[in-house]
Amino acid sequence: QVQLVESGGGLVQPGGSLRLSCAASGSIFAIYAMGWYRQAPGKQRELVARIDSAGRTVYADSVKGRFTGSRGVAGNTVYLQMNSLRPEDTAVYYCYAFLRSKATTEPSDYWGQGTQVTVSS
Repeated sequence: QVQLVESGGGLVQPGGSLRLSCAASGSIFAIYAMGWYRQAPGKQRELVARIDSAGRTVYADSVKGRFTGSRGVAGNTVYLQMNSLRPEDTAVYYCYAFLRSKATTEPSDYWGQGTQVTVSS
């Protein structure tokens, strides 16, 4: 069984910063990519940042220059440093991993439980 556990959400004023963390654990064979998605009320889940095993990162246009995604040295953790936060960044942020568990022969998507980020004065 594989788990993704997030931490670091909360309430912050516009212009402030937050750092999200996520750790993957369990019966993991290999992790190919990790990242973050978000879902605001009434909207579809959208990509925020995705980092592959080579360290290449893709960002949503709306967060470029403000958010920075990174992965830990061991490869099973992912972080999202969010600066210059705006009210429109308010959403539930989900940790994501594309990985192969030891119980399967093909990789698939795994999701964390989500952490609320609220940007408001």
